[in-house]
Amino acid sequence: MNLQSLFQDFNPSKFVVHCCLFTFTVLFCLRLDEFIDWPYWVIFIPLWVWKSIATLGAIVGAIVWCRYPHYRVEGDSYSHFKAMLISLSLHLILLMFELLACDRLTSGRHLWVLVFIPLIFGSVASVGACVWAVKHDRSFELELFCAVNALQFVFLPLKLDGFVSWSWEVVFVPLWIVLCLCLVAVLYSIIFCGILLRTPEVSPQQKKSAINSAIGNCATVLPILVFQVLLADKLDEDLDWPFIAFLLGVVPCLQEYGNISYHTESAGQTQPLDTATAQLDEFEKYDKKGKKAALSKKNDHLKPVVPIISIDLPD
Repeated sequence: MNLQSLFQDFNPSKFVVHCCLFTFTVLFCLRLDEFIDWPYWVIFIPLWVWKSIATLGAIVGAIVWCRYPHYRVEGDSYSHFKAMLISLSLHLILLMFELLACDRLTSGRHLWVLVFIPLIFGSVASVGACVWAVKHDRSFELELFCAVNALQFVFLPLKLDGFVSWSWEVVFVPLWIVLCLCLVAVLYSIIFCGILLRTPEVSPQQKKSAINSAIGNCATVLPILVFQVLLADKLDEDLDWPFIAFLLGVVPCLQEYGNISYHTESAGQTQPLDTATAQLDEFEKYDKKGKKAALSKKNDHLKPVVPIISIDLPD
């Protein structure tokens, strides 16, 4: 395996961001499920490491920009510097939101509406940042994420503070729309990849990049969609699917011929979860009674018929 070609498109900054997000997600899930009892200030450390690295990089870039003026006349140096300032301001807004959210989770002193105000402001500002990035041919992944979720950042605090009584499936409607658009993009990438694979004029390098793009899009969007569905069911308290009951309903032969039953202990007594088991037992009882009745009738028919003989005894 050629490591040079493998890490040719490796992006260290995205790798650091993804590692920080992964670590925070794992720690936050463990904290919510009470597997760990760490304070939220410790749970949020990976996110703050990400923001610290971004801020430090922006400070170094600003120092170099001020001390070496000849860099300002090289190509698109002004565009690079403005992009760095936009990214720094967005990271500082996210840092402010994270500090307020951590304080809210720890003490509960503020409303979630106040916590989400920096995020809403950053989402509105990200729309202009996306327009500027498109004009100057700059990447804008983080800005686009904040811009498309602006309405979602309004619905979430209203639901968390109890100002609206919608279900979580309704609260996540803006995110459902975004995921549907992402699924359309994934389908487009798959179709485009298939067209390139069947076109002989396309170079192998382009075919390989199209395949990698399609696989990457599928591996990114589909898990997020599954996570969103499970999260909505979990928050609405609908995520109570016993797997064995579902399996017995789908494959009834396991229950019919495998003699498999499933019970759970609840309130000091055993209650069957699968109603099909109770119905099957009741049907078997009636079936046995019917068979016994039919067998008795058959035996009555097989008995010999004895004529009635009346014997008159003389007085």
